[in-house]
Amino acid sequence: MLLGYNTNGLAHHDPFAAIELLADLGYQSVAITLDHGRLNPFAEQFDAELLRLKELLRRRNMRSVIETGARYLLDPRTKHEPTLMSATVEGRERRLDFLRRSLHAAAVLESDCLSCWSGVLREAISEEAAFERLIAGLQPLLADAAKCGIPIGFEPEPGMFIDTMARFEQLTQRIDSPWFKLTLDVGHLHCQREEPIPEYILRWHPWIVNVHLEDMKAGVHDHLMFGRGEMDFFDILAALTAIDYRGGVHVELSRHSHVGPQAAAESFEFLEPLVKALQKVQK
Repeated sequence: MLLGYNTNGLAHHDPFAAIELLADLGYQSVAITLDHGRLNPFAEQFDAELLRLKELLRRRNMRSVIETGARYLLDPRTKHEPTLMSATVEGRERRLDFLRRSLHAAAVLESDCLSCWSGVLREAISEEAAFERLIAGLQPLLADAAKCGIPIGFEPEPGMFIDTMARFEQLTQRIDSPWFKLTLDVGHLHCQREEPIPEYILRWHPWIVNVHLEDMKAGVHDHLMFGRGEMDFFDILAALTAIDYRGGVHVELSRHSHVGPQAAAESFEFLEPLVKALQKVQK
């Protein structure tokens, strides 16, 4: 596994400077949240910035995934809207356009995956109709993923239509594509009491293409610094080691940008000894 960090926890940094910072700390992967600024997929200079970013990642020997969780990129008034679950066709098409632009970025950077989620269902329609709406949005994205060879890492997110691993399993039964994979946020598992976490890792290991990591308390969706929640990270990292997971394990502290450099440094100092200890045991 490769220790990584999500740039949504360095939101006040220039993204290029953020990646340099993370590389200097020792991180080997970066989850790049596309957002306002220099990595805005709607900006005219986006393709040129992608080429600069590709060279930076190559020079610093870092892997990447592309994240699509920008809060107010598509709607300045409503967090994360519109989504593939939005009531209007126009809203869903705007989200799909954003996802396709993000997939293009992942292809240029040769990222491990494009990560996304369902969005919140805000109207009273049947569950089957809601699944059909979500799948209608995912199908063209998966067709594009097949063409460019970049998997879609779908993330169950508390409060959204697909919120738990049980709901994710229902979705997998409706989608037939080898490019449909899983972004597993282990904190979400603990938050929603889907445990033991190592058993979920072992069960879903063929699907996992991206991992999010943070501390959390059961029943509270609040991404915490390590040691301030309730989670056992040695067992979690041991399970990822057992499945020979070789992708990025990305710290996600999206509410810590005001102390981003310190949070990134402390996270690395917490995780690196655990990873090294597991590597010794494995040998």
